[in-house]
Amino acid sequence: MTLLFVRCYNEEMNFEAVEVYLGLGSNMGNREDNLQQAIKLLSERLRMGKVSSVYETDPVGDAGQPHYLNQVCQFYTTLPPTALLALLKGFELKLGRTGPSGAPRPIDIDILFYGGQVVKTPELVIPHPQLTERAFALIPLVEIAPDMVHPVNHKTAKQLLAKLKDKHKVCKINSKS
Repeated sequence: MTLLFVRCYNEEMNFEAVEVYLGLGSNMGNREDNLQQAIKLLSERLRMGKVSSVYETDPVGDAGQPHYLNQVCQFYTTLPPTALLALLKGFELKLGRTGPSGAPRPIDIDILFYGGQVVKTPELVIPHPQLTERAFALIPLVEIAPDMVHPVNHKTAKQLLAKLKDKHKVCKINSKS
């Protein structure tokens, strides 16, 4: 029996792990358990780095929604940005997300940063387009990566938080896991 090994090479393939920061949020059901389940799923497919504390936050937009629990996590992946987005959307569905963007949900997973890359497609914008306006994302990001530099405006996460004018109530509810 002869085995034939074929090696394919594509210049655009990158097998070096990229540092990514993901924002997690939940405002339906057992919110803390939803965050823990999301981190468990993510850590099965991505290499986990730092994890922020959990913060309770007011909803942005529709003030009639339940409060959110938010968290930021650092991961490393070899997946390209669009494949990472597909993975995250699959995890959201698995954890019960159904409604449109902005509606209450058991889990929301956003790509905040993908290395130092800037991505603009109809489906995906990285860095997250509202990151610089959201205390619920910046506060946990500053906790784990204060010197992370935004690749568009070249400010650190700490500088972005300091400049934030509209700070919704963001309260730490526990220490890092």
